[in-house]
Amino acid sequence: MESQPKFRPDPKQKLMDQVKEVLRYHHYAYRTEQTYCQWILRYIRFFDKTHPQNLNSKDIERFLSHLALKGEVSASTQRQALNALIFLYRAVLDIPLENKIQPARSKKRPRLPTVIGRDEVKLLFKHITGIHTLMAKLLYGSGLRLMECVRLRIKDVDFNRKRIQVLGKGDKWRSTILGDPVILELKNHIEKAKTLHHQDLEQGFGEVYIPAALARKYKNASMETRWQFVFPAKKRSIDPRSGRERRHHVMESGLQKAVKRAADRAGIDKRVTCHTLRHSFATTMLENGINIRMLQEIMGHADVKTTELYTHVMDKDISRIKSPLDDLD
Repeated sequence: MESQPKFRPDPKQKLMDQVKEVLRYHHYAYRTEQTYCQWILRYIRFFDKTHPQNLNSKDIERFLSHLALKGEVSASTQRQALNALIFLYRAVLDIPLENKIQPARSKKRPRLPTVIGRDEVKLLFKHITGIHTLMAKLLYGSGLRLMECVRLRIKDVDFNRKRIQVLGKGDKWRSTILGDPVILELKNHIEKAKTLHHQDLEQGFGEVYIPAALARKYKNASMETRWQFVFPAKKRSIDPRSGRERRHHVMESGLQKAVKRAADRAGIDKRVTCHTLRHSFATTMLENGINIRMLQEIMGHADVKTTELYTHVMDKDISRIKSPLDDLD
């Protein structure tokens, strides 16, 4: 069976338009498109706007080393920049990178996760208002990442089984818990989201973004209620890729600002972010006796070592631990 010919962008287009064309052909997420384009532009500007086809592996190494040594970026950020440049050369310019790229590496800075206790969480929630209260409760009560919460679809919430299906990093699905205290509030909110969707349909709209592969397979899925976002934006907007008017999810920045503002007002002397609530969920679950492997699955960690970090910040009451000698009598 012959392999499919490699997609080639229109060479008459400007370089960044070619990059976007290839990214969209391969159905990369819009956020990834923005990130890759930013790194490619930084790379070009670093070499005084020299076209990348006139640069090589050594130049990539020089740029990445500069990010590590001068920019002091994290290891994950440096890796993100490398991925963007490899994509540029292999998928867009079709230029093989002959030498192995070995830049100066950013040092991994091991940091223990910041967590807040139950009393601090209660105090934090008192200072969050509106829909952000419900979203913050899901971060803390279900261990969701910020974007996992923002991108939740109505179909992902299973009230009968008290579960939430989460599409996490690497497009991997996992299941997490849905706490009783939030169920009624979430049900009422989803009913409002459904009403908003029905109003959109009556006005001739009602479409929501879904992955391209699903859109091809299920022609009407983007108009179905179950595919709508749990936290829809107040206004419809024009999709930057398709040009269609759709209702997207709320912006994540609103929740980020609400959590930071609430922590300041509550007088919590820690750097509290949305991710702090996820960290606090994991730590509390360990303190409640959950098996670390199960917690790994709920959190969506690829490596259990990531989950084990929480054992260093959990509250350990040594007085409750029995010695092996106690069972010898």
